[in-house]
Amino acid sequence: MSTADSSNSSNIKVIVGMSGGVDSSVSAYLLMQQGYQVEGLFMKNWDEDDGTEYCTAKEDLNDAQQVCDHLGIKLHQANFAAEYWDNVFEHFLEEYKAGRTPNPDILCNREIKFKAFLEYAKVLGADLIATGHYVRRGEQNNETVLLKGLDGNKDQSYFLHAVGGNEIAQTLFPVGELEKPEVRRIAEENGLVTAGKKDSTGICFIGERRFKDFLQQYLPAQPGRIETPEGEDIGEHNGLMYHT
Repeated sequence: MSTADSSNSSNIKVIVGMSGGVDSSVSAYLLMQQGYQVEGLFMKNWDEDDGTEYCTAKEDLNDAQQVCDHLGIKLHQANFAAEYWDNVFEHFLEEYKAGRTPNPDILCNREIKFKAFLEYAKVLGADLIATGHYVRRGEQNNETVLLKGLDGNKDQSYFLHAVGGNEIAQTLFPVGELEKPEVRRIAEENGLVTAGKKDSTGICFIGERRFKDFLQQYLPAQPGRIETPEGEDIGEHNGLMYHT
């Protein structure tokens, strides 16, 4: 798989990472309008059978499927839960255990949303992949580089800064040149079910919940005393990992 010339887009197969959100939905629509051969891929990266009600994977898959059906494109599914655990989540736990605050989204983007996605897309015969991230591509010294998205309020270049140049060179970012209100307008005007869907927040693939409760499922509390610089004992903490 290599970078492709968009001037002959009708011969280029692009697989879009469909999250079930408005940004990836509009990305797929825009690429179809540009003449690409478009298919979607929904990635399952967390085990929603873990006994919690927080994972929205089933709802997101349903939304992604509705969008793909509306656009008339195929939706593939891939389970990257094992890769996410090994390459992202274990590192996340180790950092908290050491009293540091990691950003799992950065590692998730590098290892799952781009590296694993691109490798899987190759198997499906894709020439390029695409995502709904608010970033752009550019050229510097004959190399593809990552640029900020046009919408300063939604720019995601920080979260993608660790993604390899090989992956960036083979990824299209259709909404990177747009502002969020325009993306929602396009979705609304073209009947995409995700047009008014709320943006996802919280840790990548874990969802919104009380973080302390979530962390306690995987790391045992290590309580200790709290002392002032002068040595005065003023109480007890539940564990340094809750205060990073």
